[in-house]
Amino acid sequence: MVRYCPMEIRNFCIIAHIDHGKSTLSDRMIEITGTKEKREMKEQLLDTMELERERGITIKLQPVRMQWKGKELNLIDTPGHTDFRYEVSRSLAACEGAILLVDASQGIQAQTLAVLTMALEHDLTIIPVLNKIDLPAADPERVSEEVVRLIGCKKEEILLTSAKEGRGVAEILDAVLERIPAPKSVEKGNGPARALIFDAVMDPYRGAVAYVRLVDGAFKKGQKIYTLKTHKQFEIQDLGHFSPGYVSDPTLSVGQIGYVVTGAKDVSFVRTGDTIASTEDAQALPGYKLVQPMVFAGLYPSEADEYPRLREALEKLALNDAALQFGPEQNAALGNGFRCGFLGLLHMDIVQERLEREHNCDLVITAPSVLYEVKLRARNPAEIVRSSLLKVDEPDVAAISNPADFPDQTYIEEVREPWVLLEILCRNQDVGSVMTLIQDRRGSQKSMHYIDEDRVMMNFEIPLQGIVLDFFDQLKSASSGYASMSYEPLGFRSGDLIKLQILLLGEPAEALSTIVHRSEGHRVGSIICKKLKDVLPKQQFQIPIQAALGAKVVARETLSALRKDVTGYLYGGDVTRKNKLLDKQKKGKKRMKQMGKVTLTQEAFLSVLKRS
Repeated sequence: MVRYCPMEIRNFCIIAHIDHGKSTLSDRMIEITGTKEKREMKEQLLDTMELERERGITIKLQPVRMQWKGKELNLIDTPGHTDFRYEVSRSLAACEGAILLVDASQGIQAQTLAVLTMALEHDLTIIPVLNKIDLPAADPERVSEEVVRLIGCKKEEILLTSAKEGRGVAEILDAVLERIPAPKSVEKGNGPARALIFDAVMDPYRGAVAYVRLVDGAFKKGQKIYTLKTHKQFEIQDLGHFSPGYVSDPTLSVGQIGYVVTGAKDVSFVRTGDTIASTEDAQALPGYKLVQPMVFAGLYPSEADEYPRLREALEKLALNDAALQFGPEQNAALGNGFRCGFLGLLHMDIVQERLEREHNCDLVITAPSVLYEVKLRARNPAEIVRSSLLKVDEPDVAAISNPADFPDQTYIEEVREPWVLLEILCRNQDVGSVMTLIQDRRGSQKSMHYIDEDRVMMNFEIPLQGIVLDFFDQLKSASSGYASMSYEPLGFRSGDLIKLQILLLGEPAEALSTIVHRSEGHRVGSIICKKLKDVLPKQQFQIPIQAALGAKVVARETLSALRKDVTGYLYGGDVTRKNKLLDKQKKGKKRMKQMGKVTLTQEAFLSVLKRS
C-alpha cells in the first residue's frame, strides 16, 4: 500500500535562462503567501550570499516552504547560468513539477532549452509562464507561439505574469496546486524512513546540516540516523523547514523538504546525493550522477604557511558544492597548492571569490585548462606518469589536466581532448560573425534552424579548450550582446595535440608549458615569449626565450643583458685601457651565461598565466 503525505504537498522549482526573473518571482510568491511580512521583504530574498546580491545572479539553490489555500508548497529557487546546471539537476530530483519561466521580450534562449531538457528527463510536470509582460518590448503573442512549438502545450495553458509588479502570481500558485501531483512514498508498507540529501552546508556551531527530501517515513529530533554511502551514524540534533531561514519542527514527513542537523564535524561524512535512513540496512536511493569537471586550474596560497587553511576551506566548500573537485599539486614557481576541477569559468570565479571572502584565503590562480586523455605506448605506463593519473578501466591511458605532467612525445600513441555540443541562439545578421568565430576555434557546424524570422538556433561541435577562456566575451562582441549559448559534453576525441614548452636559457620552464593543437603552436608561443620578455628581470647576461614543440623551436625573443658601465671611472688615457676592461666584462658575461640560471618569479608567472 502506497503511503501518501499527511497533508497535501506540492514540491516544485523555477527553471529559466539567466535573468528571466526566477528570483523576483520567488520574492512575489513569498510575499503573496504571507511567508514573510512585507516589512521583512527585500529584493532577491532567497539569494543569501553577498556574492549573489552583488552580481545579481543565483549561485546556490535555495528552498522555502509556503502555505497557499491550505496546502503546503515547497519551492526551490535555482540558478540560470550553464555553469551551475548541476544545482538545477539536484533541485529537479527533489520535485514533482517545474515552472518554466520565459522572458516575454527575449523569448526562448539557449539555456531555456537546456534546463527544459533536464526537467523532462526527470519526468516533471511543466507549467509554462511568460514573465515581464509589463515591458514595452514584450511580445506575449510571438513568445507564446515559440513555447507552444517547444513543449507542445496548448496556448491557454501558458500563464502571463509580471513578477516585478506581482501581476498573475496568484494564478501561478493556483496552477501549481491543480497541475503538479502530490508526492508519493516510494516504499510500500512500513519500511524504514529514507531521505535524499540534495544539498549540505557546514554550520560553525552545529556541524554539517543536510538539506533533504523525505521519500519514505518520518524523522524526529533525537532519532538515530545512518548515512548509507559513508556508513556513519548520527543523532538528529534538530530538524525543520526553510522559511527561508531555518524553522525548527518536531518531525519531517513523507514528501516534505527540510533540513536535518547531524552534528557531524567532518565535512566528508555528509555528502550530497547520499541517503539518510532510520536503519543501517535500508536500500540507498539512486542519488545523483557524478558530475565531471570541465575546466581545471591550480589554486595556490600566496604565502606557503597558508596551505593548511586553503585545504580546510576547499573541504568545506566541496561539502556545499558537489561539482568542485580538488587534489594536491606542486608548482616550481608557486610552491604547494591544489589542482581544482570546475564546471566552467564562472564557477571558477565564484569558488575563488568565496575562498577569499568566506575563508580569508589570499590566492594565486593559474590559467584554466581542460582534461586530456593520453594513450601511452609502454609495457609499464606507471614508469612514465604517476600511477594516480592512470585510468582504472584503461591502464595504459592517463587522465592529465596539468601540462607539466605530460610525458615525452616518444611515449605518446594518441592524445584525446574533450569536445562539446555547443548551442548558440543569435540574430539572423550575426550568423556570419558567429560562424567565423567557431571556425577559428576548430569547431564545425552540425545544424541550423530558425526559431522565427529573425532568430537562429545553431548547433556546433567544438573542442572544449576553444571555449573555456574568452569565447563568451568574443561571442557577445560578435553579436552586439544578443547571442546566448549553452553546451554539453560529447566525450573525448583524438587530435593532433602537443605540449608547447617554454625554454629559458635552453632549460624548460615546466610551470609555463601548455597543451595546444599543432596548428596553433606558433601563434600561442609568440604571445607567451613576448609577454615574458616584458616581465622577466634583466640579468648580467643575454637570455633567449624560446617556445618549442618537441625539438622544433617555433618562436623566440631575446632579453638583452643588463649593461653595467665598467669604464665609467676612467678619465682619459690610452683607449687600450678601456678595451681591456670591456673584454674582461665580455668574458665574465660569457662565463655567467654558461653557469647562470633564470629564476621564474611569481610575478612573471602571473603576468603570463593568471586570468585577468
